[in-house]
Amino acid sequence: MFNRFVIANPELCLGCYMCMVTCAQVHEEQGLQPFPRLFVVSTSVATMPIQCRHCEEPFCKEVCPVKAIEIKDQSVQLNEEICIGCAKCAFACPFGAIEIEKRIVDKGKEVKYKKVAVKCDLCYFRENGPACVEICPTGALKEIKNDEIEKLIELKRVTIKESKSKRRKKLETLNKTKRIANIKNVVKLFKKFK
Repeated sequence: MFNRFVIANPELCLGCYMCMVTCAQVHEEQGLQPFPRLFVVSTSVATMPIQCRHCEEPFCKEVCPVKAIEIKDQSVQLNEEICIGCAKCAFACPFGAIEIEKRIVDKGKEVKYKKVAVKCDLCYFRENGPACVEICPTGALKEIKNDEIEKLIELKRVTIKESKSKRRKKLETLNKTKRIANIKNVVKLFKKFK
């Protein structure tokens, strides 16, 4: 079984930042860090949010010294309470989808902060799934679930199979053409020596 994740279509993304604002807001309402779990990035080629891909074998989980990252409910989840903010997960993530933020831990006479990792948690606390997907005005964000992943894998297998079949037919045609050309060349050579 595969992990779920959210993917962005850069052709539809406006770069409006609604996904980031909504993400931070819904997490704050849950008593979690008021930071977005995805980050809109603009390049000369495209604009789209970067977020956790919820890897099957996540490097971030492997390097976490306090086991604050685990696979749960088909997603990679980070326990903010036990995270020590060492940033090893952020360095290990091949997608650059983990940020280290300062979190207020005590609002007594003196405000105290603690560094904590922040990553997409697929809004595990929401019945409707990720808030970013729901709020995106163009539908650029989509949650990919296990059954869709299996369909995509099957589609890829079929496409590869068809592609191999087409290549095989092309090669057969080329080989046939080459054989005919070779026969013609041989015939020409024989005519020269007659």
